[in-house]
Amino acid sequence: MAKEFSVPPVVFPSSAGNPNVPHQRRAPGTAPQPFQPPRPSNPGPANPPLPFMSFDIGSAPASSSFSAPVFSSASVPGSFEDEPPLLEELGINTRQIWRKTVSILNPFRVSPSLHEDADLSGPFLFVMAFGLFQLLAGKFHFGIILGWVTVATLFLYVVFNMLAGRNGNLDLYLCLSLIGYCMLPMVIFSALSLLVPHDGVVIFLLAAVFVLWSTRVCTGFLVELASCGDEHRGLIAYACWLVYMLFSLLIIF
Repeated sequence: MAKEFSVPPVVFPSSAGNPNVPHQRRAPGTAPQPFQPPRPSNPGPANPPLPFMSFDIGSAPASSSFSAPVFSSASVPGSFEDEPPLLEELGINTRQIWRKTVSILNPFRVSPSLHEDADLSGPFLFVMAFGLFQLLAGKFHFGIILGWVTVATLFLYVVFNMLAGRNGNLDLYLCLSLIGYCMLPMVIFSALSLLVPHDGVVIFLLAAVFVLWSTRVCTGFLVELASCGDEHRGLIAYACWLVYMLFSLLIIF
């Protein structure tokens, strides 16, 4: 038969977690009472409110210990709004190049004052355009054109200063700028030569017109911008005619 075991009565402390309250035994035959957690001596609010943090940046005052930096284009001395355009930093003035180009288009009204500030941006564009039109004609002459422009600059520089003597003040940089800008008629002639047959008289008549155009403009610039040039206008014009005649022969042949 089954063996019976005596089960001792279960003791529930009246105040759990409070060691000062003695354990009490439940009398047999009485119903167990529900467990009640201990209450603190100084009871506070039942549900304490959670702290609320405001993230309103506009209404919050700046702290004395730390304040966020404010970046504004007006307060920063090296802001991008105050920076000059990239072309101006490189020394390329597009408006000035356009004005010089327009002044060359009228050979009977030369404006030397526009060419007092020499630059190489416009001449470089004209030389590259001249070589591009020659490339469209099947002639790869970029190196020849650059070499001839360099030799022509040195030639005119030496000839002019020899004619002017000690009073000659023609700058080599200015001379290169003037020869490059006066290449514009040669560029136009190179473009028209793509549409004109080279075995007739028309191409030679066009060459004569554009060579005289370049010669007149370049001579006017050299005489007006450099001193002691008016006395030797004929010799300077002959030197300019030789330079641009070589470029016209490069186009024709």
